[in-house]
Amino acid sequence: MADDPQSARAARAAARGSWPIRRFRLGEEPVDDLRATTTAAERLAMVEQLTLEAWKLAGKPLPTYARHETPIRVIRPPASRTGTDKDGAD
Repeated sequence: MADDPQSARAARAAARGSWPIRRFRLGEEPVDDLRATTTAAERLAMVEQLTLEAWKLAGKPLPTYARHETPIRVIRPPASRTGTDKDGAD
């Protein structure tokens, strides 16, 4: 980068010009359906990468508990609350 603040600002603006940015009105965003262009394994890899980056950005260590100890909350859809599930459980 240049030592001159104006030159540095111009260089940053020029670099941003090549960013792949798309602009949409709120509510008019296209649906990004990756199923046609990626496999399930590729999408899971994307989620893993995003998860690792999120933990890193948060400055927190990755959880080390076992899967069966994972803190979860089951929220059933309204239709399944009125009767029984497919396996007969309430």
